[in-house]
Amino acid sequence: MLLNSSKPEPTGAANDMVYRRLRTQIMHGEILPGSAKTLRGIGKEFGVSMTPAREAMRRLVAEGAFTLSSSGRISTPELSNDRIEELAALRALLEPELAARALPRAHFALIDRLQSINGNIGQAIARQDPVGYIRTNLEFHRTLYLRAQAPAMLAMAETVWLQMGPTMRSLYEKLRRSELPQHHRLIVAALKAGDEPGLRLAVRADVTQGLRMLAQ
Repeated sequence: MLLNSSKPEPTGAANDMVYRRLRTQIMHGEILPGSAKTLRGIGKEFGVSMTPAREAMRRLVAEGAFTLSSSGRISTPELSNDRIEELAALRALLEPELAARALPRAHFALIDRLQSINGNIGQAIARQDPVGYIRTNLEFHRTLYLRAQAPAMLAMAETVWLQMGPTMRSLYEKLRRSELPQHHRLIVAALKAGDEPGLRLAVRADVTQGLRMLAQ
């Protein structure tokens, strides 16, 4: 069967655009837990028809970024304590391993970049900017983990970040941070020293400590 060359490409591009932008909003905590979305509202927000909105939503529901109730209500998840503990455990498994795999490739330029990102995190904290904080915090971790050259493992970690995005916003509001995450400094110090056990410990503490506070 011949493909219609005039429509699939724009539709596919619209699907991807809506998916990527919604995914970023969720991962960075721009959308709060329990926030409802409609296909009509998404289409209006991004200037697309119902079809790209529906396809983007389908992909995000499959990734756990949205939940779909039996009544058809689409919303960001409000995670139970058990679910928070589960996702914290996944981060504790995946991210120390990614950091350890990155360690042999942790050149000075990477360490300088991580320290620069830490400066940006500090600016977000000073502005009391929760979205900026979450975005730059994830940038710190992603920048390090990219050096692991383990794309499947990183994709799994990013799926966890996506599911946690709205909850991370709640965590930020609860912690009311006034200083840089102490474990980031320990991560950088372990990278400089080539200390794999210390690096694993610092990453594990960084990615689980706050989440466990939410589950208390």
